[in-house]
Amino acid sequence: MSDTRRRVKVYTLNEDRQWDDRGTGHVSSTYVEELKGMSLLVRAESDGSLLLESKINPNTAYQKQQDTLIVWSEAENYDLALSFQEKAGCDEIWEKICQVQGKDPSVEVTQDLIDESEEERFEEMPETSHLIDLPTCELNKLEEIADLVTSVLSSPIRREKLALALENEGYIKKLLQLFQACENLENTEGLHHLYEIIRGILFLNKATLFEVMFSDECIMDVVGCLEYDPALAQPKRHREFLTKTAKFKEVIPITDSELRQKIHQTYRVQYIQDIILPTPSVFEENFLSTLTSFIFFNKVEIVSMLQEDEKFLSEVFAQLTDEATDDDKRRELVNFFKEFCAFSQTLQPQNRDAFFKTLAKLGILPALEIVMGMDDLQVRSAATDIFSYLVEFSPSMVREFVMQEAQQSDDDILLINVVIEQMICDTDPELGGAVQLMGLLRTLIDPENMLATTNKTEKSEFLNFFYNHCMHVLTAPLLTNTSEDKCEKDFFLKHYRYSWSFVCTPSHSHSHSTPSSSISQDNIVGSNKNNTICPGALRFMRRIIGLKDEFYNRYITKGNLFEPVINALLDNGTRYNLLNSAVIELFEFIRVEDIKSLTAHIVENFYKALESIEYVQTFKGLKTKYEQEKDRQNQKLNSNRFRRDAKALEEDEEMWFNEDEEEEGKAVVAPVEKPKPEDDFPDNYEKFMETKKAKESEDKENLPKRTSPGGFKFTFSHSASAANGTNSKSVVAQIPPATSNGSSSKTTNLPTSVTATKGSLVGLVDYPDDEEEDEEEESSPRKRPRLGS
Repeated sequence: MSDTRRRVKVYTLNEDRQWDDRGTGHVSSTYVEELKGMSLLVRAESDGSLLLESKINPNTAYQKQQDTLIVWSEAENYDLALSFQEKAGCDEIWEKICQVQGKDPSVEVTQDLIDESEEERFEEMPETSHLIDLPTCELNKLEEIADLVTSVLSSPIRREKLALALENEGYIKKLLQLFQACENLENTEGLHHLYEIIRGILFLNKATLFEVMFSDECIMDVVGCLEYDPALAQPKRHREFLTKTAKFKEVIPITDSELRQKIHQTYRVQYIQDIILPTPSVFEENFLSTLTSFIFFNKVEIVSMLQEDEKFLSEVFAQLTDEATDDDKRRELVNFFKEFCAFSQTLQPQNRDAFFKTLAKLGILPALEIVMGMDDLQVRSAATDIFSYLVEFSPSMVREFVMQEAQQSDDDILLINVVIEQMICDTDPELGGAVQLMGLLRTLIDPENMLATTNKTEKSEFLNFFYNHCMHVLTAPLLTNTSEDKCEKDFFLKHYRYSWSFVCTPSHSHSHSTPSSSISQDNIVGSNKNNTICPGALRFMRRIIGLKDEFYNRYITKGNLFEPVINALLDNGTRYNLLNSAVIELFEFIRVEDIKSLTAHIVENFYKALESIEYVQTFKGLKTKYEQEKDRQNQKLNSNRFRRDAKALEEDEEMWFNEDEEEEGKAVVAPVEKPKPEDDFPDNYEKFMETKKAKESEDKENLPKRTSPGGFKFTFSHSASAANGTNSKSVVAQIPPATSNGSSSKTTNLPTSVTATKGSLVGLVDYPDDEEEDEEEESSPRKRPRLGS
């Protein structure tokens, strides 16, 4: 698959008559059993998947264009194209197609482009069985030629036959010679006929004719013919514009003559399509699809040729970042890159990826950092367009650059801070540049398009970077205008509020929205000036809470940011105004959405101040939500502890039988006389099981501890000594095991004291409630009491 001759790009024509790139692969022609015929197969070079499987239909019209393109239609409004890397590969596949259809490979099209109804209609006309006979190319025949060209446009088969006749006889060059003669003779009528003729030939939509018409030899005469529209009183001056006004500037000399010619040709053809030709009617909208394709593939070729010339691009970057470069030259360089990036949109995804990576490697982002801070409005605008291409292509690439840049530069000159400053300081009353920059900034800080890999999380890394290095720049105007507890209404603050609102708008909508009307100063200021709150700040907090992101919720609770909001509500008193409604809606949103962390924070810290507000049920509802959640947590905790106690006792029982009497370590229980196993074991086991059952109905914090085969000891985690802060050195409560009828055991020979170790005795199972005592008393390794031997 390494043969580059068969390397192709697959394109399909979409509903907007634009070519969509479907991928790159290698083409082959082979017999496919399912399709029962020779077929074209294209497998992706990346993973070998099938990009195209198309049977070579004997009746399908295949067209060969520009030596490296094969175009055909498989169904109505479904056009396909293969763009070959090398001409040799295109010729090989073209021969296979012609072989299946029984055609001579020298033809440029294999079939007539007609539908069945037209075919039946024209079969009845014997004169259509041959090529159209063209009138001799003379001045007195121009009207006849114009009528012929105009008449065939409604018929696909006649358009095709006329195109073949024009191509075979070299007719176009003869027509252009007549144009020169008519201009010299000032033959206005002949010039009007030539306009109709050339316009009609363009509508034939044939790539082979375009190659002749758009060659260096012919294109300016073609443009000249199109200046003489009969509907205009005076001819246009398109040639003057193309040759004098629109001068081609080489920011860096282009040594490749083929590349230079391709750039000239593409610009002029684009001018013909966009400026000269009138907007096609409904019946003519498909007549210029091949012209669109011609321009598209030219752009692909230009970008590929420029990208491969690393010496050229390196020189462009060197001059762009050179302080000695004058402003005019720098403006030209930036505009060149803008057009270069615009052309790159025609590339397939893999090639576009390589294109932008090449620009990043050569230093496009540091260069933009310089030019975006320049005073020249045109340069800044072009730089912003370039930056938008980069952000749209890969926000992660831009984020990675600015984070690396922060390690070597001050915050003030970071690229992202330059973007923020340009956004804030935009002097355009329409805020055109600011809106564009706001959209880019929003894309960069949007967590939804941040990557998460096994070794790093872009979300946490970049947001931490942004808060540490950029947030102070973004909030500086807001802090400046609120430093003296005032909300100025000047243009700058209004603009900044709009900017901030746009940046912080969530990417998804919510069922509750914040009031968007302006709140007057009289409505928001209460009796206490220290509690003044700006509507920009309240709306911002509402948007943050609307995100329902615990990252922000923790920040709000940690900074106690509800306090000024609640103070403003209380200072507002009983006045029913926008401030009152906005604050109530904020808390109602928290209640309805059941944001538990914020609910707990509000109830625990502010409920006493809010419980007197009874004209709405919002705050009582918050209290109810809080108590319900607290009850659920307690029930869950008790359920978990009960299951844990039961499991611990089962393990305790197992250890009773399995514990090694020869365990290493010093015994902490005074030796006692060992009862006879045959007498003591059944009785003790029965008592153990009874005690276990009784334990389940007692307080769960009374943990049984074994001291000897004949008794149990209970340690209370909330004992008097613990409450008094004393460190008990001995066990003071021991009880004998009870029998099933409540009487004492026959074996009553129990120890009355035990020798204490340096730490307190510990039960077989530790519980969370015991942790505080353990931490206070833990000065040496603790040992579990074992049975005396």
